Amino acid sequence: MYDSNQGVAVATADYSSLVLQAWRGQLTLADLFHHTSQLEAARQHELACVLYQTWLEHNKTPLNHFVHFNLGTSLSTLEKLEDARQAYLRAIELSPAFVQPHFNLGLVYERLGNPSAAIAQWLWVANTVSAKDTENRPLQLSALNNLGRLLENERKYADALVYLQRSLEMEPNQPDVLHHWVFLRAKQCEWPVYAQVEGVDPELMRRSTSALAMIALSDDPQEQLTAAQNYVANKINCNVPTLAPAKPYGHKKIRVGYLSSDLCLHPVAMLTAELFELHNRDRFEVYGYCWSREDNSAMRKRIISSMDRFERIQGMSDEAAARLIREHEIDILVDLHGQTLGARAGILAYRPAPIQITYLGLPATTGFPFVDYVIADRFLIPEEYARFYSEKPLYMPDVYQVSDRQRVTGTPPSRESCNLPADGFVFCSFNNNYKFTPEVFGTWMRILNRVPGSVLWLLSDNEWAEANLRKEAEKLGVNGSRLIFAPRIAPENYLARFGAADLFLDTFPFNAGTTANDALWTGLPVLTRSGRSFASRMAGALLTAAELDELITYSPNDYEETAVALANAPERCRRIRDKLHQVRESGKLFDTPRFVGHLEDQFTQLVGALG
Repeated sequence: MYDSNQGVAVATADYSSLVLQAWRGQLTLADLFHHTSQLEAARQHELACVLYQTWLEHNKTPLNHFVHFNLGTSLSTLEKLEDARQAYLRAIELSPAFVQPHFNLGLVYERLGNPSAAIAQWLWVANTVSAKDTENRPLQLSALNNLGRLLENERKYADALVYLQRSLEMEPNQPDVLHHWVFLRAKQCEWPVYAQVEGVDPELMRRSTSALAMIALSDDPQEQLTAAQNYVANKINCNVPTLAPAKPYGHKKIRVGYLSSDLCLHPVAMLTAELFELHNRDRFEVYGYCWSREDNSAMRKRIISSMDRFERIQGMSDEAAARLIREHEIDILVDLHGQTLGARAGILAYRPAPIQITYLGLPATTGFPFVDYVIADRFLIPEEYARFYSEKPLYMPDVYQVSDRQRVTGTPPSRESCNLPADGFVFCSFNNNYKFTPEVFGTWMRILNRVPGSVLWLLSDNEWAEANLRKEAEKLGVNGSRLIFAPRIAPENYLARFGAADLFLDTFPFNAGTTANDALWTGLPVLTRSGRSFASRMAGALLTAAELDELITYSPNDYEETAVALANAPERCRRIRDKLHQVRESGKLFDTPRFVGHLEDQFTQLVGALG
């Protein structure tokens, strides 16, 4: 056997001799590790495992726990996770204080889909390693970081924050940890989000903020561009070969590929489903490249059936997925992620399509040098702000956001069933809680104080945010009981819920996107504040298309005054509702066929320009 990449050769006769020596107890531990390391370097992990196992069956030494550990590592590399788990447990049984198998066992449990067991192993590492144990300190640090990451995924935000805080106290210079720490505070409405951490440079904290978190914290488009570019510089390997030709393929039909892990019950899918369905098949072929969770939802089934070709690429490397897209000769690749959770920018880095576009996933510039265009409208990205985008705006004539006219709305609930007052004015904001800022929340509390009997209806995102918001309300002179929290529910019931509210109060600088679309679709007026960034102009773009400029404000004072005026003028709210019903029937905002036609015209021009 020979591996030319590693320059390692293992003759068959030599390997047989090694196994025989291990069987006879004639292979020393040092020789075992020497030969197995050669096999592993040559990617002959199966042979290394056989040698480890043979040695363990016939040799008993005080150091056998090291062999079990190494066996577990090779088995894990081979995706033999249950066998790896047993090897690590045996190593721990032989040497309970051996730290490394506890850490690796956590990784195996996570990959086996057992997060609670993974957390237990990492807690052992985090709480057992002594401050004087310099050898195992890096493992302790990694355990703390893994605890923060996995607990955040499990929506145990407060615990996640505790372990990331401990990690930063051990090692302040950790940009990845800082960006999670900042976002966790935002998710819990733990204000100020940029709190002081001993030893951490405040400027490093700001530089480490992820593009998504920065959207909710700053309206400065330059800051958002910088955050995106920092991510690219630190996380993306741009030094990979370009796969697609510069010239168009010359197909009779333009091939459009959509790239996403959100083609399931997700806000992006809820907006785009009808877009996929309405593409003109006389002019276009539609491909989906997906690593979404298989949630068996009606939405996922609908999207899969809307594609001419649907490829599940979750098991492929970025390069393999990019080469598949290239083999399919995709003319235009539309990424629906940007830098959001689950993104695979590495696929785009290979430039598998001659034209690459970002859409919907990240309401900001991606900073990706390999993405050419961002789908926008002239309200969303005014020409004077285009310089803050790494992509060129692809301007739609009416509105940037597509809508799904097939969404189903359930029966509107009674106010009583929602724990709302029967007569008071109901403000609502069903945005994710991390979009809330002290400034916006302070404005909302002033509005409640000026509108007696009113309440603010919010999404119950997590218990820590709920507690912090009630506490903040009390500080600002508003009884915490005037904040009503609504649980997450099925899409049709969620849409019906808007019928029990009087006015949607938008967030700033991160506006509602899909949520604003849903509110307007159901006829609920949306009051927004627009700024300079993409995220702060999303709702304004929708209202512009609906010809409801009166609901767009540009300062905190105007926002507050307009909210109070609307609450005191029920006939004005009714007039706006009537207008929204007309918009739904015949306006530009929800005219999906019109949107798709305009988008296809843009795609045709882009492909033509390459020729």
